[in-house]
Formats: sequence, structure tokens, C-alpha cells
Amino acid sequence: RSSWLLLAPLLTPPVPVITAPPCSLCPEGAHRFQWIRNLVPEFGISSSHVKVLSSPVEFYELLKVQIKAAKQRVVMASLYLGTGLLEQELVDCLEETLEKSLQEKGSPDLRVSILLDYTRGSRGRKNSRTMLIPLLQRFPEQVRVSLFHTPNLRGLLRLLIPERFNETIGLQHIKVYLFDDNVILSGANLSDLYFTNRQDRYVLLRDSPEIADFFTELVDAIGDVSLQLQQDDTVQMMEGMVHPYQGDKVAYCEIANRRVMEVINSARTRQELLHAKTFHSSQPGSSLLSQQGSQASGSLKPEPDTWIYPLIQMKPFGIQIDEMVTETLLTEAERDARIYLTTGYFNLTQAYMDLILGTRAEYRILLASPEVNGFFGAKGVAGAIPAAYVYIEHQFYSEVCYLQQQERVQLQEYSRAGWTFHAKGLWLYLAGSDLPCLTLIGSPNFGYRSVHRDLEAQVAIVTENKALQQQLHQEQEQLYLCSGVVSTSTFEQPNRYVKLWVKLVTPLIKNFF
Repeated sequence: RSSWLLLAPLLTPPVPVITAPPCSLCPEGAHRFQWIRNLVPEFGISSSHVKVLSSPVEFYELLKVQIKAAKQRVVMASLYLGTGLLEQELVDCLEETLEKSLQEKGSPDLRVSILLDYTRGSRGRKNSRTMLIPLLQRFPEQVRVSLFHTPNLRGLLRLLIPERFNETIGLQHIKVYLFDDNVILSGANLSDLYFTNRQDRYVLLRDSPEIADFFTELVDAIGDVSLQLQQDDTVQMMEGMVHPYQGDKVAYCEIANRRVMEVINSARTRQELLHAKTFHSSQPGSSLLSQQGSQASGSLKPEPDTWIYPLIQMKPFGIQIDEMVTETLLTEAERDARIYLTTGYFNLTQAYMDLILGTRAEYRILLASPEVNGFFGAKGVAGAIPAAYVYIEHQFYSEVCYLQQQERVQLQEYSRAGWTFHAKGLWLYLAGSDLPCLTLIGSPNFGYRSVHRDLEAQVAIVTENKALQQQLHQEQEQLYLCSGVVSTSTFEQPNRYVKLWVKLVTPLIKNFF
């Protein structure tokens, strides 16, 4: 029997679902998106604190620089840590920084917290765990390694599904890298491909303590409901915590929901109080003396012109914030607005497809050509995955043509010799504007897995600042420059031939990749 038969649709957890707020994008300017703060904390910052990176090498070098400069905290959430020389260099940087912190003070301040996926991080003899055990052994009081295990992989399913295939059930997919008060949001994992020739997206938020605190608390919350890696390569749950695959599933999901929602709601309350305080102190009737005093001490921050909204999606725990915000953005985008949407793995949910095909905005959708798909050339069944994506793309393109939407909805394929493509997110251009005022950046791929199976996080960055809008526009242009427009002739090329068995199997398994 094929192991694909084991991958039957899994249970929906009986935890509460958040309902979407009434929404309208009516006011002018960037503030039209302030409805998002009804769901998540809103962080107002200066655009000068935001830097958009463009290349894997730039991302890797920044990681090393930030690790070496860290004094209080290093928090890294990723799918996995690779096992090559470049990854070892990152681990060496961590060791060096921890050693320095140990020597400088009797009781070192630096704390390192790493969150990875259990199944992906345990793959093979040499894996993410074996890479990090030396740090745990050398700095047991300062280093924490948490391995998230989906509650949906349990019982007979867990026993029968082999390594690699077990990763299709659900993963820890969040990618956040923070160092003291600097935060990097990305879709890139901690692996050599993502440091060399796998194109992704990366944004650095500098000197942003509130945002860094939020993501530290989020990673801590997921870490608390994850397996803790021990010095002898065993794992165990924190004392009193329900086990993700041995314990009661409903109880586990409810605890996880509560922990994560506490982080979101407490940060939201904090930011609302801060916003109210700032608003009142800036009113004409507020004390001029106190304003002059804060100016003299240099503590007065510039007025924010950019707003960061963290969007969390954890359907196994009943948390669907990212899905609701994304659907609302697609629904409310006006006629003549342009949405540039990109994904390394084109497998949109039915809801997203219906919104793209049924709404008024123009869409330019960037996806991977088969040769730059991360699974291209893979061994075994995985080698057929690029063909499955071609089939899904062809079906969507046929629907676009059937509805005569080719002018409004355009597909473009990224192609670059010697590279793979992993970029995801969107840029929103309001009607009549040449620059985007909003981008989504982070881990979700807009597919079934992102919405229903995995733990995901991205941020909505909304800005009024022209220089930052220009940065985002250039990022979009740079990615789309390496693409060609999809047409009927695209699918007539010999390398687009999809075998019959792939066409038959794809509808059965498309919810797993």
C-alpha cells in the first residue's frame, strides 16, 4: 500500500475560532489599515528603523554580526538548522558570544532561545539537535532548545508514517531571528541554501524593543508547549505540561491556544495604553513643561510613520488571525489597486483563489518555475512535487482564462540559473499610487498547509514614508525582474509535461505540501 494513503485529512481541533471584525478600509492613507489593531498589537515605529535586505549572503552576514553583538538575548525560531559548514559557523558565533558573556560577568545576562520543528530537526543521524547539543552542554543555564511537535501526529499515524513524510502532517514554520532589540523577519530557514542561492525575503527592524519583546514572548509560549532538548539528545516536556502526542489532544490544544493568545492580548493591551498615553501627552492641553523636559533629556521619539502588525496563524490551536487579515485585505482591495503576491509553493487555498478571481484589484502573482522549485531534482516521490505544482498552476491559469480575467490576474514565473525560489508575501499598491503602502512578510505561503497545518507568523508593515515605500517597491521589482509572464504556450513546453499518475494523485495530496 502507498504511504500516501496514510495521509488522510486530519481532525479539526475543538478549540474556539476568533471571529473577524467588521472591516472597512475607508479613511485615506496608511491609517486605513488600523482595523488590524482590533485583532493584534499595533507597533508604531520610525521608518528609519526598517531595512529591507535583498540577498541570502546579506541575510547570513547580518545574522553573524547580530549574534556577535548581542548582550541580553538571542531568540531564533526556524523550521530547522542545517548541518553544513555555514551553519556550524553560526553555532560557533553563538558559542563565542556566550563565552564572552560568561567571562565578562559572574552571572551572565545573555540568554539564547532556539525554537525548531521536532520532525524536521530530528531528520537523519546528523541533524539540528546534534548541532546544538554542544551549546546545551557548555552553557546549560543560558541556552534553551525547544522542538515543537504537532499534536496531529500521534498514535498509529505517528508509528506508520516514515521520516520526511511525517513532516507533511504539521510543522513549526515560523522564522524570526532577534538579537537584543533588533528583529529579522523572513521566510528563510537556518540552512546553507538560504545563505547562498535560495532567494527569499528579509526585513530588519532595528531598535524596536516592544516588537522584540512580543516575538520573544511568542517564541517562549510555543517553547513552553514544545519538547525540550536535553544534553544527552533526549527530549522531555516541561513539568506539568500536557504532552503533544501522548497526552490528551484537546487539553494540549486548549493550553497552547491560551498561552499564545495571552501573548497577543497582553501585548495589544500594552500597546493600546502606550498609544493612549502618547496621544494624550501630544494634545494641546498637555504639560508643555513635561514635553520640554523629555526633549531636553533626548527621550522624545520621532512620530511614528510606520506600523507593524504581527499576524499569527496556528489552526491546530484554533488561532486564525493571519488568515482573517489576509482574506480581508484581498476582499477590500479597491478597483485599480494592485497586489503583487509571491509564493515559492503555489498552492493557494480555495478561499484565497475565490477572492483573487472574484474581486476588483489587479493581481501579479509570482511563483517558482519548475527548475527553481525547492523540490526540483529530489529523490523518490518528492521529485514529482514540482510537476504537481505545475498541474495546480495550470488549473488556476485555466480558471483565469475561463473567466476572461487574464488582464487583471497575471501569473509570472521566477527563473534564475543555479538558484531556487522561496520568497513569499505581498505588496499592496493603492489605486493611483506607484509605491506600495503595505507589505506582508514572514513564513506563510498562502497555501493549505500554511492556513491549516503549520505554525506561521508574518508581519504587516504599513508605512506613510516615501523612502521606505521606495525600498519595498525596489524589493518587489528586483524579484519580478527575474520572471516571465505565464501564457497558454508556457504549458505546451516539454518540461511542463505532467504524468497521468501525478494528475490523479495531486488532488488527494495537495493539502500536505
